[in-house]
Amino acid sequence: MNRRRSLRTNLFVATVLVVALSVGLMLVVGAVLTRRQVEHATLEGLAHQADVLTAREVFAILPLAHVPALNKVVLAKQQERAVAVNNLRRPTPYLPGNRLARVRKGEDVNGTVRINGTEYFFAARRIGKGPKALVLLRPRSRGNSAFYPFLIGLLIAAGAGISLAALAALLLARRIVRPVRRVVDATRHLAEERDPKPVPIEGPYEIASLARAFNEMVEQLARARAAEKQFLLSVSHELKTPLTAIRGYAEGVADGAFDLDEAVATISLEAARLERLVGDLLDLARINRTDFSIHREQLDLAAIAQEAVRRYEAQARDFGVTLEAFAPAASPAVGDPDRLLQVTSNLVENALRLTPRGGVVRVSADREALVVEDTGPGLSKEDLPRAFERFYLHSRYSSDRPVGTGLGLSIVKELTHGMDGTVDVEITPGHGTRFTVRLPRAEGVGFTDGLPAANRDLTQDGDDASAESDQEVFR
Repeated sequence: MNRRRSLRTNLFVATVLVVALSVGLMLVVGAVLTRRQVEHATLEGLAHQADVLTAREVFAILPLAHVPALNKVVLAKQQERAVAVNNLRRPTPYLPGNRLARVRKGEDVNGTVRINGTEYFFAARRIGKGPKALVLLRPRSRGNSAFYPFLIGLLIAAGAGISLAALAALLLARRIVRPVRRVVDATRHLAEERDPKPVPIEGPYEIASLARAFNEMVEQLARARAAEKQFLLSVSHELKTPLTAIRGYAEGVADGAFDLDEAVATISLEAARLERLVGDLLDLARINRTDFSIHREQLDLAAIAQEAVRRYEAQARDFGVTLEAFAPAASPAVGDPDRLLQVTSNLVENALRLTPRGGVVRVSADREALVVEDTGPGLSKEDLPRAFERFYLHSRYSSDRPVGTGLGLSIVKELTHGMDGTVDVEITPGHGTRFTVRLPRAEGVGFTDGLPAANRDLTQDGDDASAESDQEVFR
């Protein structure tokens, strides 16, 4: 298996390569421009020297007579040569093409020329108005030799630039990779189910965002693990309790220690409790699966309130609790009627269980919400933020109140959120607990009229007997 190069190596190589290519391109362009500038300066110097020599020859008694001596004594040391053209009317290899005609007209001609296979810079000047001209030659190789120091300087500068860029790339790659490596190490610890330390938030914005997102993920995962552990412990406890009772009574019946009818009643009660707990667990499991569907359609909150009361009116009579439904008008909303009825049923069942004899449980609906309230013992302010957590209220009040499985309110919250709604809980001193379920509103027609009664403050049964004469009450 081929080992992949590290991010630091890739960053280093990429940065150095980009810098090297950039410097190389600049070096080529700089060398070309420098060479041209050196040749231009060389040609200008040669032209200036030709002007000086020509000015001297104009006033000489015998123009160009001392050119051989000048070449031998002065110009040879500079690798230069002066050529005397005595008759501009004849072709000369030193002035090919139209250059001879231009000099003949008295123009100053500068440029390059190839003579016997050698490239020269030349400067040609006519001597006065006569037929003679002076051509000063300098080998082009001398221009190259003047260019070499500049080229060496460019190469040194390029090497220094690439070296500095390599050092900067190495430091930059380390700086970028270090926080990424920390995230990788922390991820490995997390995969090994070890709690990693928070990753420092440093570096560029993107790297800092990565570290921040990882830390948030670790915190959420830690909370999820803690909640899962607590959930499993709570479920294990709740499953163990009815199973222990069933086993104890079964063994007692076998040993003749319990009356058969008493044992059957207790075992049936605990089995029903166990069945309800398993059903709640299955509901929670289905809520988080893709096959748990929510069918959104227009519904009437008033009809849901009436149906929930009809379901539990017999159970309310057994508990000695007044169960009322108030819905002054049709209350259109968008949601799943079956799921909303399940939500309302869970809330009503909890309210009936907690409300003492002679108390009241009311289910009301209007254009904004469906409300379930009771005159039970209520909750404390500390309970409100955690009321919908699994098993929280069960573990808090199981010792002094009749409670359910501890999963009902969690199911209510999950189902309501699945319908894009919200559920809230509030307490009213002296009036118990009030749960409010809100769903997206719908402007629809064709709904049945609700119960023709205005909603009123909740009171104990018998405190407002006259209310029953002008309001339809379901018990």
